[in-house]
Amino acid sequence: MQNSKPKETEQSSVSRQLSRGKIFLPVVIGLGLVGAMLYYQLKDGEIPFDAVNVTTYTVVFLIAAAGCMMLRDIGYMIRLRILSEGDLTWRQAFRTIMLWEFASAISPSAVGGSSVAVIFVHKEGISIGRSSAIVMATIFLDELYFILMFPLMILIAGPEQLFTIGNSSGLSFANQFFYFAVFGYSFKVAYNTLIAYGLFKNPHLIKRLILKLFGFRFLRRWRKQARRAGMDLVSNSADFRKKNWKFWLKSFGATFMSWTARYWVVNAIFLAFFVFENSHLQLFARQLVMWIMMLVSPTPGGSGFSEFIFSQYLSDFMPQVAGIAIIMAFIWRLFTYYPYFIAGVVIVPRWLRDKFGKKKTLIK
Repeated sequence: MQNSKPKETEQSSVSRQLSRGKIFLPVVIGLGLVGAMLYYQLKDGEIPFDAVNVTTYTVVFLIAAAGCMMLRDIGYMIRLRILSEGDLTWRQAFRTIMLWEFASAISPSAVGGSSVAVIFVHKEGISIGRSSAIVMATIFLDELYFILMFPLMILIAGPEQLFTIGNSSGLSFANQFFYFAVFGYSFKVAYNTLIAYGLFKNPHLIKRLILKLFGFRFLRRWRKQARRAGMDLVSNSADFRKKNWKFWLKSFGATFMSWTARYWVVNAIFLAFFVFENSHLQLFARQLVMWIMMLVSPTPGGSGFSEFIFSQYLSDFMPQVAGIAIIMAFIWRLFTYYPYFIAGVVIVPRWLRDKFGKKKTLIK
């Protein structure tokens, strides 16, 4: 009986962090901006739908877009299985990824769902110290993908192809997209350098950062466990340092699979509706740059800002018709963003009951 109250308090803290009420803000921001942009672009006319081809290929490539998103999540599951050395089952890995993505969807882009991901992994039976090391490793691998691919895409596609939009100049300080990309990339390099240093060189630094993280109000209930987990993290980080290159190659391969599949979603959507005559590699490269730009968004899940960047930055790849770009942005978010709201609403209540032993669901 003495342990029931702390468990209820912990569940209350997590449920507040993952509450349904937090879905309201990003949905309103995202749909509100889409509506406002459509109204502004179409107030003097209507969308000429003959610019969009709706054929059998539309269904085929929309299914392909959904398949790319499934492949993306499967890649993340494979990576969790590798990093946990098989201690997480496929079902546990799936549940963790869905919870993680739901938390990311309702958190600012720069924060993501990592702040509570440690708890998700820990509640699947992994020690909190080892969970911290696993989450840090996933962050490191994700950021490493961007750090390596960004200059590679600039080299292959060329800076003019990535930063020349409409009548704007190419690679210059007068181009706002260049500013966003450079700021986002610089942040990622600095952030991943810190993660790599803490994970592979000085895990005691990460231990101190975890203690600061668990100083936040909604995580404060776990501060005592966080202190104890610090030493576990140090030892588990040592284990990661001992892993051979094959271990990290497989982990990065799963990361590469996940992010690459996610970028191909837009290519599939464009093929579903347009006679696409542009370079698929250039479209892929712009998406990578676009995701780096989205890092600066303060809104939950990048809502609003993501739709704006998509409709502006990828407009050259679409028919030059009023309203088409923002509609494509909305369809893109339907595949890559809103499904995780549904997954969260379905999974979170049962997960709270199972992991905290509480019959009454506290999710709001």
